Amino acid sequence: PTSQPPTSGLPKHAVTGYWQNFDNGATVQRLRDVQSAYDIIAVSFADADPSKPGGITFTLDSALASKLGGYTDADFKADIAAKHAAGKRVVLSVGGQNGTISVGDSTAAANFANSAYSLMQQYGFDGVDIDLENGVNATYMAQSLHSLASKAGSGFILTMAPETIGMYNTSGAYFQLALAVKDILTVVNTQFYNSGSMNGCNGNVYSQGTVDFITSQVCTHIQGGLRPDQVGIGVPASSRAAGSGYVDPSVVDNALDCLATGTHCGSFIPPAKWPTIRGAMTWSTNWDAANGNAFSTTVGSHVHSMP
Repeated sequence: PTSQPPTSGLPKHAVTGYWQNFDNGATVQRLRDVQSAYDIIAVSFADADPSKPGGITFTLDSALASKLGGYTDADFKADIAAKHAAGKRVVLSVGGQNGTISVGDSTAAANFANSAYSLMQQYGFDGVDIDLENGVNATYMAQSLHSLASKAGSGFILTMAPETIGMYNTSGAYFQLALAVKDILTVVNTQFYNSGSMNGCNGNVYSQGTVDFITSQVCTHIQGGLRPDQVGIGVPASSRAAGSGYVDPSVVDNALDCLATGTHCGSFIPPAKWPTIRGAMTWSTNWDAANGNAFSTTVGSHVHSMP
């Protein structure tokens, strides 16, 4: 497909952050507390519906709500509306490290689309984020996402956060999914962490946690068929947010400059300049807050200053 996906009011260069619907030691936040630098907020996570294969549900975590002094569905919906009023978009993330949602046939695809659309209507979500780390069926998930997009209409937001190995080359199921939904895809923010060293698009091996690792992987995504405006950089917000791969926010800024303008590169020089590169993502807004808002302050201002 060659049609351009809807911009949905997002800036040319966008910052995505995951908001944790659970407490794991990071700073707990109401959605309204999410830093203003985040253009797309991915609510983490939807749950599998045990009664409908492929179906999803969402419930505010009761322990988190209690820790926040009481946080109700009404509060949450009001916070989403307030983020909309501030020009932000809020999507529901599906998956995560422990996610068990599987869309492997037409029935599951229909259940996913119908349940996701119902949650969008109920809460005001602008779309979904696909973060399935335990396998994905590109054929049926693409079928489901196209169905969901047609239900949702022109404002639909579709983001993805695959693990690095899922976007290593175009034979990977996640890469195949991204290409299959290219016509409705907003951005893929690959997790450039917890992966170890990997080959870049030029065949050389680069260590994670470096400018070269990030830029050479992004090169693979673009050479594989995604538009630069559909590709973002995913990193942890602090050293505590992931097992490995944390980089200082300045490294993200340098990688964006390298990809967009050919400046501040490491040893890897991309074969082209991609000034429309979409931006950056972090796990999570909560870990960012626990780390003094270093990511949203540094990377956020840099992304939004890009021409």
